[in-house]
Amino acid sequence: MKNIVVLDGYTLNPGDLDWSSIENYGNLTIYDRSTESEIFERCKDAEIIITNKCKLEEKLLNQLPKLEYIAVSATGYNIVDIKAAKEKNIFVSNVPGYGTGAVAQHVFAMILTITNRIAANVSTVNKGKWANHLDWCYWEYPITAVEDKILGIVGFGAIGQRVAKIGRALGMQVIVNDRSPEKKEPAGAKFVDLATVFQESDFLTLHCPLTP
Repeated sequence: MKNIVVLDGYTLNPGDLDWSSIENYGNLTIYDRSTESEIFERCKDAEIIITNKCKLEEKLLNQLPKLEYIAVSATGYNIVDIKAAKEKNIFVSNVPGYGTGAVAQHVFAMILTITNRIAANVSTVNKGKWANHLDWCYWEYPITAVEDKILGIVGFGAIGQRVAKIGRALGMQVIVNDRSPEKKEPAGAKFVDLATVFQESDFLTLHCPLTP
């Protein structure tokens, strides 16, 4: 049986999920959180490590000769020294597609927070400012329309494309910078260089991996 260690399980499962299916693959030990100083002691006998944000760098990997597999329970895998893992024949996987819709939704929650100022306006309504206002049409802050605004997207993978789709549905103009534009279908977006994205965007959203 393989020794499986989950370093920061609370991030993935705060208590509403079941780990039992993973227990079928080996001896499972779950830690809600792990500090940098705790990782080696907890992983020294592990063949498999599951991590969300705990870093597994070359110095640490050199001290884990039994390690065979690192599962990153997130999309971004910059927490793992991929080069060192490859040299040691340690397989590394991530979860690239689990949060596409949720992340795109959050992008527009943030944009609408800026344009509609819902929280700020609700606060003033709760203080009685609308009830005591002379006019029925009340707002403490002006509302900005997103229609015809320019939405800039850096990184046009699954999440970037979903963001673009929602932006176009709201009537926004979409410009995109991507490291491999020749491999992507713009689908109503316009590919531009990075400088242009920063110069022309009214709203800028980043959906690219952390690389040099």
